[in-house]
Amino acid sequence: MSPVPAGRIGAALAAGLGADESAGPTMPRLVLAAHLRRLRARRGLSARAAARALGSEDRLAALESGVTRCGIDDVLALSELYGVREHATRVALLELARQSHRPGWWQPYRRIIPDWFLPYVGAEQIAAVIRCYAVRYVPDLLQTAEYARARLASAWGAGPVEEVDARVRLRLRRQDVLHRASPACVWTVLDEAALRRPVGGRATMFRQIEHLLELCDLPNVTLQILPLAGAGHAAPAGAMTLLRLPHDDLADVVYLEQLDNAIYPDLPWERDHHRHAMNVLATRASPPARTPLILKELVSAL
Repeated sequence: MSPVPAGRIGAALAAGLGADESAGPTMPRLVLAAHLRRLRARRGLSARAAARALGSEDRLAALESGVTRCGIDDVLALSELYGVREHATRVALLELARQSHRPGWWQPYRRIIPDWFLPYVGAEQIAAVIRCYAVRYVPDLLQTAEYARARLASAWGAGPVEEVDARVRLRLRRQDVLHRASPACVWTVLDEAALRRPVGGRATMFRQIEHLLELCDLPNVTLQILPLAGAGHAAPAGAMTLLRLPHDDLADVVYLEQLDNAIYPDLPWERDHHRHAMNVLATRASPPARTPLILKELVSAL
């Protein structure tokens, strides 16, 4: 059997190696997963046939989805099975595996990050575009420290002050994606009800809405307000977030947070469905140019 041609694979792998190390292991892990899927497809192997090299179909599925880190032995075994003969391509695959083991900046907070939330944190920090629809509360990336503290205290109940402080620091640290050298473009549709729902008292809400006004001045932030129910729209019942990742081989991430869990729909039609829903919400919300006026009216009503 002839070896799998390198060509574009090698070039794309080289691009993946240039990922910002501050983003942690997520980008190299996802890039590696995408290329392992492509190599298997080019070889014409079923998942069951390829899994023999690893001893487990579940293990192969986890590696190909980027859910788990890929070991050096895994890469070597799959490279041999897929007929990867070019030295540079093998080295690039192995380097991506190595990078997927480096700790993310969030590692010191790992104790307070639920397992179901960890994949989202990693993907959020490398996303080029973050689109979200928020129903009940201002989304995490747009919260002030006071609002975040009040929300976390409400969601997690009374607990040690140190733990609440750590959760607030984690939330604020995630907001660096808005202000880094190459910031993510954040496009939020916020239900008006979330701005009328008191969190932490009048002063906290006043500062939160003023903060949203300040964020509207950022060129990478788009904020739209969806009018209260009765304005002729039927909005989805829950919040949703779509992440566009900065690599052609990586599909959008759909994140649906539940009370104490999350769903990551990953079938193509599911991603298309949520992308369409987000587009519909954007057309039904007030245009971004009206957002500052709406926010000022809400501040005046406090």
